[in-house]
Amino acid sequence: MIAIVDYGIGNLRSVEKALHRVGAKASVTADPAVLDASHGVVLPGVGAFGDGMAQLRARQLVEPVMRQVERQKPLLGICLGMQLLFEESDEMGLHQGLGLLPGRVVRFPEGELKVPHIGWNQLRRAAQGPEMALLEGIPHGAHAYFVHSFYAAPEEPGDVLARTDYGLEFASVVGRGRIFGAQFHPEKSQDVGLRLLSNFADMVAGAGDSPQP
Repeated sequence: MIAIVDYGIGNLRSVEKALHRVGAKASVTADPAVLDASHGVVLPGVGAFGDGMAQLRARQLVEPVMRQVERQKPLLGICLGMQLLFEESDEMGLHQGLGLLPGRVVRFPEGELKVPHIGWNQLRRAAQGPEMALLEGIPHGAHAYFVHSFYAAPEEPGDVLARTDYGLEFASVVGRGRIFGAQFHPEKSQDVGLRLLSNFADMVAGAGDSPQP
């Protein structure tokens, strides 16, 4: 079972329906016991970084989420959820993230391109290794749907699974071990998004038939 973390920010039901569509058992929850019983976790989100972390703390969900990572369950952050995986963001002040991946979240520079970055854009595969299983069957140059004003700047180039160009190249898919993030919205990205979610569900299924203690 995949637990979709409900911290009051995100397209929770859309993500749940998309996972159901690819045959995954998924449930929206804010219950730490359900997280503990899960085999994988999705951290969705839309909105501001600081608000997201504040809501996770207010609902006492930071420690339960981190506990699942310690148990080596696959974790997928989506949009804001991906950004929260990093150490900090300078969105409306300096805010600390979950610190699961080294790097920070920064704003697109002012210029000719409109911010936020909204619409379809290409994913360019940028790595090799076991983490690339998340992008299995998704061709180089495939299009996905984005809505964001800030982007993650990982410290480690090897954590970047795919890049996208919007005035500059930014990390659009990241991964290290069993921690993954997608800056785009899989639930809005048609076949590409469904394939990514299906690949993640396969990882969850392959991680073991029972949660680790």
